[in-house]
Amino acid sequence: MIITPKYLISIVGPTAIGKTSLSIKLAQHYNTEIISADSRQFFKEMQIGTAAPTPQELAEAKHHFIHHKSIQEEYSVGSFEKDAIQKLEELHKMHDVVIMVGGSGLYVDAVTKGLDYFPDVDKSIREKLNIRLKNEGLETLQKQLKELDEATYNTIALKNPQRVIRALEVCIGTGKPYASFINKEKNRRPFKTITIGLTADRDIIYNRINTRVDIMLEEGLLDEAKKLIPNKKLNALNTVGYKEIFNYFSETWSLEFAISEIKKNSRRFAKRQLTWFKRNEKTLWFDYKTALEPIIKKITHEINTK
Repeated sequence: MIITPKYLISIVGPTAIGKTSLSIKLAQHYNTEIISADSRQFFKEMQIGTAAPTPQELAEAKHHFIHHKSIQEEYSVGSFEKDAIQKLEELHKMHDVVIMVGGSGLYVDAVTKGLDYFPDVDKSIREKLNIRLKNEGLETLQKQLKELDEATYNTIALKNPQRVIRALEVCIGTGKPYASFINKEKNRRPFKTITIGLTADRDIIYNRINTRVDIMLEEGLLDEAKKLIPNKKLNALNTVGYKEIFNYFSETWSLEFAISEIKKNSRRFAKRQLTWFKRNEKTLWFDYKTALEPIIKKITHEINTK
């Protein structure tokens, strides 16, 4: 069957819900390849703690953007957008349908919708703002943001210093409000996206997360994290599953408490994921136990009616 135009099937949902398994089944059905939009699985040093696909799973379908970077490399969502769109252009020459899977909402949106464009600003501006944050505190930066861009001040998470600094550096570096760059016309994509969401009752999601953490520990999460201690201040490692274990190794927490914190923080992350993905009203939601056939039937219907 020849499908025109080209399609991207994006599989989303909370962590530990079964996205990887479904993506492989769909890739095999459509005889196609998979793009990962999970920002934690980009880094080759972080395999166990990110629940990356196993070697067996990677062999069942060709994957892209899994373990292709080192934690020592800077890799932004903007860089991923550029790389992923280029890869999709290549894959769509061979396949009418390509699968994308991942729980990093911003990275999924970067591919399906595109990012807001911001001009490059001098890196020294951020460095100075970080120094001010340390010496003067967040409140001073919040006050400056209100003076320069009240619209952004009223909408962003003011308690998040990274968000405040990002908005301020754009205001200072461009001489224009950060808000003036938001929600502009984005680049149109040369493919159509069908988004499949997997979900379950909250208790089921939380139990699956707890089980996954236990499996990670059995597979050697402690040893993996121990090797990464010299790099623990890198941004890539400031993430659930590693930062808690680092607190155990520094004797700040007991191992039992660190494990409980990984589970708790993973559950909170899953809640945020669902909140993000539920914003897309076009997502086709399925219970995590749904068989492959009804999902394919729904995708076929979407293709035939788009």
